[in-house]
Amino acid sequence: MDAWLNDPMVQSSLVPFLAGFLVALALFKFRLGGLAAVAGFCATAWLIGELQFTPLTAKRKLMLLALAAPALGLLADFAFRSGRTTAYILGVVAGGLALWVFSSVLVQKAPMQMFLVGGGIALFVAWTVALTASLQGDSVRAGAAGLGLGLGAGFAAVMAATASLGQLGMALGAASGGFLLVQMLLGRRIDAGLAFCLAAGVQGALIAAGALMLAGLRWIELAILAAVPLAARLPLPLRWPVWVQAIVASFYTLAGGGAAVAVAYLATR
Repeated sequence: MDAWLNDPMVQSSLVPFLAGFLVALALFKFRLGGLAAVAGFCATAWLIGELQFTPLTAKRKLMLLALAAPALGLLADFAFRSGRTTAYILGVVAGGLALWVFSSVLVQKAPMQMFLVGGGIALFVAWTVALTASLQGDSVRAGAAGLGLGLGAGFAAVMAATASLGQLGMALGAASGGFLLVQMLLGRRIDAGLAFCLAAGVQGALIAAGALMLAGLRWIELAILAAVPLAARLPLPLRWPVWVQAIVASFYTLAGGGAAVAVAYLATR
């Protein structure tokens, strides 16, 4: 059993998929199915020993913000009626907090480089989080965005030689796949809300940004990943069954995430 749980592929795929699926299936009637994303993420983080917050390094700040995001999203879902404006505001806040996450790395750079890199990171995180969070009203598109963003950022991070961030990204993608599967089996949409969308946006964006700041990922991969939430907005056959819509939306976002992985792979050759 221990050997099975220590297998990296089990840790980053099967375990988070089952966690996301079971949480979504058990809690969707209470409008809490969106917790699937953080459930899968936490399951993998625990298995690989990343649920530690002292000393507060850049990676541990990343983990802290990634876990705080769904809690904030859940509060917003139940405390007030959130819309696109809320999603955009939260995106800007996330972009600002990304500077705090990577502050220890940024201060080591020359002033002009610190300004350019910090601004690019803040813009990428704000854009990705805002566009993902604004999908809160469409759980199929939201799940597909988490799938493509998580797997894209995860595999690209592995190509950039940061295995732990890669596993966490893949965990987000797998948990999003479990969230989508519940909807496919039920034949209807379930609530995603900001609990899911904010978690997916923050976790996916920070993992990609972390792979750039702490490893060898490049700006071009981040630019491609930033298009994943846009891909989730491409037209869907709305009169067709939910399972068909989920497959089509996933195809869109996986194409975007896969393009980032392909570019990262070519850079290693």
